[in-house]
Amino acid sequence: MKQGDIILTPLPQANGQVKNRPALFLRAMPPFNDALVCGISTQLHQQVPHFDELITHQDGDFTASGLVADSVIRLGFLAVIPHNQLMGSIGSIAPERHRRLLQNLSDYLRAV
Repeated sequence: MKQGDIILTPLPQANGQVKNRPALFLRAMPPFNDALVCGISTQLHQQVPHFDELITHQDGDFTASGLVADSVIRLGFLAVIPHNQLMGSIGSIAPERHRRLLQNLSDYLRAV
């Protein structure tokens, strides 16, 4: 699995449960190369404008993503997951989308 892949992994939910969910592998984190991921949801109303991204059937990278429904890539739903907990890759997003998401996250973290 590599950065930009859509993976399946256990993610903590708001109610405390852990569920296997699709997530975007954003970056490998030092020192153990754990995966910084953000959750993906079909709850499109959860999109934060100018931060999260929708990926829909009309997008050129939708088929390659492995997702089955229009979804929101939620930068506000971050987790660091050890590699041994990653269940596998179902697809990937376009490199341009991956870069844009990283830029959105970086811009947000640097804002004063």
